Amino acid sequence: MARLVVEVVDASDLMPKDGQGSASPYVEVDFNDQRYKTQTKFKDLNPVWNEKLVFELPDPSNIPDKTIEVTVYNDKKSGLRHAHHKNFLGRVRISGVSVAQTETQALVQRRNSEFGAEVGGDEVPPLEEINPNITSNYGNNYEENYHHDDEQKKHKKKPEQQQQQQQQHQHQQPPKTEFRADFMKAGPAQPMMMQVPGKKPEYDLVETRPPVAAHMGYRKGDNIGSTYDLVEQMHYLYVSVVKARDLPVMDMTGSLDPYVEVKLGNYKGRFRFECRLISPLAPQWYKLEDKRGQRGYKGELMLAVWVGTQADEAFPEAWHSDAHSINHHNLANTRSKVYFSPKLYYLRIHVIEAQDLIPTDRTRPPTTVVKVQLGNQLRQTRPSPVQTMNPVWNDELMFVASEPFDEFVVVSVEDKVGPGRDEILGRMIMNVRDIPHRMETHKFPDARWYNLVKHSHGDEEGEKKEKMKFASKIHLRLCLEAGYHVLDESTHFSSDLQPSSKHLRKAPIGILELGILSAKNLLPMKGKEGRLTDPYCVAKYANKWVRTRTLLDTLTPKWNEQYTWEVFDPCTVITVGVFDNCHVSGKDDAKDQRVGKIRIRLSTLETNRIYSHYYPLLVLTPGGLKKHGELQLAMRFTCTAWVNMVAQYGRPLLPKMHYVQPIPVRHIDWLRHQAMQIVSARLARAEPPLRREVVEYMLDVDYHILQMVQRCLHVAKPYNYLSCSCSVLDTGLYPELILPTIFLYLFVIGAWNYRFRPRHPPHMDSRISHAEHVHPDELDEEFDTFPTSRPNEVVRMRYDRLRSVAGRVQAVVGDLATQGERAQALLSWRDPRATAIFIFLSLIWAVFLYVTPFQVIAVLVGLYMLRHPRFRSKMPSVPVNFFKRLPAKSDMLL
Repeated sequence: MARLVVEVVDASDLMPKDGQGSASPYVEVDFNDQRYKTQTKFKDLNPVWNEKLVFELPDPSNIPDKTIEVTVYNDKKSGLRHAHHKNFLGRVRISGVSVAQTETQALVQRRNSEFGAEVGGDEVPPLEEINPNITSNYGNNYEENYHHDDEQKKHKKKPEQQQQQQQQHQHQQPPKTEFRADFMKAGPAQPMMMQVPGKKPEYDLVETRPPVAAHMGYRKGDNIGSTYDLVEQMHYLYVSVVKARDLPVMDMTGSLDPYVEVKLGNYKGRFRFECRLISPLAPQWYKLEDKRGQRGYKGELMLAVWVGTQADEAFPEAWHSDAHSINHHNLANTRSKVYFSPKLYYLRIHVIEAQDLIPTDRTRPPTTVVKVQLGNQLRQTRPSPVQTMNPVWNDELMFVASEPFDEFVVVSVEDKVGPGRDEILGRMIMNVRDIPHRMETHKFPDARWYNLVKHSHGDEEGEKKEKMKFASKIHLRLCLEAGYHVLDESTHFSSDLQPSSKHLRKAPIGILELGILSAKNLLPMKGKEGRLTDPYCVAKYANKWVRTRTLLDTLTPKWNEQYTWEVFDPCTVITVGVFDNCHVSGKDDAKDQRVGKIRIRLSTLETNRIYSHYYPLLVLTPGGLKKHGELQLAMRFTCTAWVNMVAQYGRPLLPKMHYVQPIPVRHIDWLRHQAMQIVSARLARAEPPLRREVVEYMLDVDYHILQMVQRCLHVAKPYNYLSCSCSVLDTGLYPELILPTIFLYLFVIGAWNYRFRPRHPPHMDSRISHAEHVHPDELDEEFDTFPTSRPNEVVRMRYDRLRSVAGRVQAVVGDLATQGERAQALLSWRDPRATAIFIFLSLIWAVFLYVTPFQVIAVLVGLYMLRHPRFRSKMPSVPVNFFKRLPAKSDMLL
């Protein structure tokens, strides 16, 4: 007997029905007087079922006359307040005609909420033999299925007379249906498709034109324009309560604990006199009135009242009316704030040797190591190859130190007595402030001998330090590296490349202005608490962090706050994240939840142009790729030093010391992790604190390069125009015209592409990450805990899969993809300044190579390649620097 299989895949953007901003949906499918339903997904507005429902099909030829009715309900039994067991969420009716026409292909029906189902009529095995883990080609056939869906909608809109005629015609000539017996068989894993999946429209940028002063033509110097010209101007009534005097005594003891109540319309707020605001206006004394309005009442109150905007200096510290239900302790967590990362330095310690060590057990040679601790950082050298009282290590350790250098370096020499047993042979403590600095020079400070103090000779309470007549010594070279840039964020998304020393930094080349306007379609993050979301934004560029104020219980916040940064390098990235504030209710152990973030590379922005868009907040979750809302930003990059900015494209990305004396590879990842920890700890001590989970998310602590291989798909497109151009060259007749013609064609192609230059800034792209088509098991592995919580069989299978794909090969392929994307950026105008520089130089080289004999060029190139080592430099050349500064798509990965 034939059967009809309906596979319920998933749903998205369902309406909340439980009164807590969520729902517990399940699906009922009715067909041919048969009804089956799926399991209930509790508290999930984007459920994933992947369940197959099988219906008896006595006569397959009658399928065109049938209708499949798919209904989504909310299971009220999951709550406690409802008597009925379900709410209606939506319905999809699928004509049986489409089942016969598509031959078991998926149908995608869209109503108020998106709902995915696969319907097929086939000869299938018994229900108990169905493989629940079968993988379909739903993603690959999405566009074709959507086309069938449109045709189905048109078919339903026909008049009844036409439908009857069509059905009669179908009865006369029944469609030829091919039944496949292998439909439900689990096949092998599908290989990676060598084609780029179509991008969903909801993942695109949406250009906006908000009513801001910059769009209206006003400038900063105009009366209407202001420094807040990228956001909508919002007017506020400010009330600053300063102090009171001559208040009447209200109790028998003569004491008084006054507070002030401010009421405007339906809003009423109370605060004590300790909560003062800095007032730009001179406050005045106002006489108090009694309840009847008579002024003879004793006492006066000093306050200032004025009307201002969000640009007012009192705005960050003000108590806003929408936060009237929050107490004073939690109020600080809702305010806006500007933070600055601490200035970081690399601390280099060269451990050379030690002399005259005195171990406890002198019958055996000691196995000595040196442990160095700076704050929470602890590292140790390799064991000395010579087991003697005068060991030699000649090892180098590196740490991250931060101003104001109030920490101590603790160096201890230890003897490995046994497994897990180390005996301290001597210790030296030194203040970081006393360590010399090293600038851009090849010479290290001189090494020094330091006394090692026995642990028993340390300062103890109630005892005096003994006067030592003899001490062991250790030979160290210490210096604070001021010529390096301390990496505290991923190198793919760096926002600051300046050296640690302010004396080595260059002058700024421009100004970046960011307006954080609003957001929409955010997810209800507090559905279990009976609230929606308390969103706020955090933006990070260079060492400056900004945080907007928290808007309470809303999915469509409007911040309208604007911030400014100095720009020292155009090839940098700004990161903006959205978070849900979990500390407005006084939960100290709670963590702010991530909503999403975006990254924008400044070199892809045109100067003096205003970019205002809605950016999708795309997040990769265990259930797949999800959009958690849209963030509206306005941005403008203004150049103040054109010559310096153009010259910057020929300079190295990092300071000179990174190339002259590169940091050992074994130190880089560990140092970056320690720098992140220092920044997180310092910002967490601010008021209001920028908490660790926020800082780590903005700095991409858990960033993994998992989709580097897929990026090669985007650079595999051949340069058809270049190959066609080169094919017209007659190398046999005019070989001297090859090079000038190539450069001339590069100039022409670059000038032609100016018409098709990108009009929007880049954003996180789900296609290059292939996040929409990742296997569920890969997502489960990515979000698995450490140590793993999965069975041994699953771990073994994943380990075998990992061994089959070489990690180093993946890194190399990812690097090749980056180089290919940079080569494409030469002529794509993704970086308008870089492309303009390249095509201008191409034209110059075309003319130069045309008028200069080829023999002269060959001689000049040969002399340059064979130059004396004295004239060579460890610094990368100008063409290499220019190429490395071209934008790649690494900052568009999720």
